Amino acid sequence: MLRDRLAEVRSRIERAAARAGRPADDITLLAVTKIFPISAIEEAYSLGLRDFGENYVQEFEGKYPSVAALAGARFHLIGHLQSNKARRAAEIFHVVETVDSVKLAQRLNEAGRPIEVMLEVKLSEEQAKSGAAPAEIPALIEAVAACPNLRVTGLMTMPPWSDDAEASRPYFRRLRETGERNGLRRLSMGMSHDLEVAIEEGSTEVRVGTALFGPRKKA
Repeated sequence: MLRDRLAEVRSRIERAAARAGRPADDITLLAVTKIFPISAIEEAYSLGLRDFGENYVQEFEGKYPSVAALAGARFHLIGHLQSNKARRAAEIFHVVETVDSVKLAQRLNEAGRPIEVMLEVKLSEEQAKSGAAPAEIPALIEAVAACPNLRVTGLMTMPPWSDDAEASRPYFRRLRETGERNGLRRLSMGMSHDLEVAIEEGSTEVRVGTALFGPRKKA
């Protein structure tokens, strides 16, 4: 049951926060609902979750009419965003966590709706990974600051996949260091399998799908 899985995830967050000497309520649990139905969002909402992550603009467009009226719910885009879909993303998401270029920031700003953004940082050599290089972050912060509809609140990253949670630690540490250098404390990092390591390294938001909703069905 989702109720039981949620209790276990929250317990994991609390234990990791205690080890790191941090308050557990400093860490947002972002429920990743991509590929799951509207009913999954509604059930999670009924259990007290308020932050939800989706990967695709087109998929969330179909869910949006059914969940837009959920009071206090915040929807985060955590997948790569093409600039030609930026306007629609700004209309239906409260937060876009994958801003990685000046062009994308400007397109989001042109939508005319106040929106929170996080800057995606690429810390691995994987070609498939998106994000700006750490050295590009200061200029990107400056560009976002020039966009009156955007408010940058933090950084996010996606380390290379590994079954070994410890393999993610160097990437999480580098994101924290990048945030410290640029005055951004909020860090979106860590998923179902490595959230403890992320919290130990300073994560303020863990993106959890499988540990809450179970494995996604293969198409």
